[in-house]
Order: sequence, then C-alpha cells, then structure tokens
Amino acid sequence: MARQTSPKVGKAEPLKLPMENTQTIDFEIIELLFFSYRDFVSDPDAILAEIGFGRAHHRVVHFVNRNPGMTVADLLDTLKITKQSLARVLKQLIDSGYVRQIAGPEDRRQRKLYPTKMGRELALALAEPQSRRIERAFDGASPEVREGIKAFLRGMRNRQNAKAD
Repeated sequence: MARQTSPKVGKAEPLKLPMENTQTIDFEIIELLFFSYRDFVSDPDAILAEIGFGRAHHRVVHFVNRNPGMTVADLLDTLKITKQSLARVLKQLIDSGYVRQIAGPEDRRQRKLYPTKMGRELALALAEPQSRRIERAFDGASPEVREGIKAFLRGMRNRQNAKAD
C-alpha cells in the first residue's frame, strides 16, 4: 500500500537524522540503482549531446535497431509513451538519416521503422560503453551470478510490461 504524505501545515521542523532501512525499505539498494543508472546512461548521454539528441532518441534508436521493421504502434507500446512524445523524436531521427519510415506492404497506413547504416552505427556507439560497463561489473562472476542478475532485473519490471515484451 502506498504511503500517504501529509498536507503542508504551518512551518515544518527539519529532520536531522537520515532515513534508515526498514523491514520493507532497503535504501542502499535504491541508491545503488539510482547511481548505477546515472552512470550507465552517462556515456551515451555525452555522445547524444554532441549531435543534439537525448535519451528519448537513444531508446528509439535502440529498439528500432533491435527490431527492424517494427511499426510505430509497436514502438509506442514498447516505450509506453504517447504519439505526441514520439513524433518529435522520430521526426528528428528520420530527418537526420538515422531511421527510415516505410509504409507497410499490406496496409499503407502502417508505418514500419528501419535503422539506416548511420542509425546502426549510432546504436553501436551508444551500446559499446554500456556493454563495457556491464562486462566490468560482471568481471569474475560465474554464469549463475549473471543469470541471477538478469532474473533480478526482469523481476524489477512491471509484470504487465514483462509479459508483453
């Protein structure tokens, strides 16, 4: 059950002690996830900033490269974003030559997305530093540990998303 926050009443007293782990909250794991995500995306963020792109562009380039021919509808469902959110990012990627949009062979209204050579190179450039970071983290780990971490990450996903992907 979600914890309710108190409405603002008067002048609140500052709390001087840090929050500690509880039986149900492990702040160390939460912080490790925050910091690992920050660092995991830092290298691609720097590459993307050089060409005027951001994390949304990264996600689109990644999934279009992993699933060439996916439809715009498939991409919207994968990313769990609105058409409006995707439209600007996708237009920039198409106009810049990283992604091609082609009408479906059976249904001309259907838009299929494909990476270009330049889009594939960008996806690889973004994935390489992330892959190096992952391999450093797994250095010396057994295959069982690797599978355990994959299971943990799958378990972190929303159940309905995990089934759909």
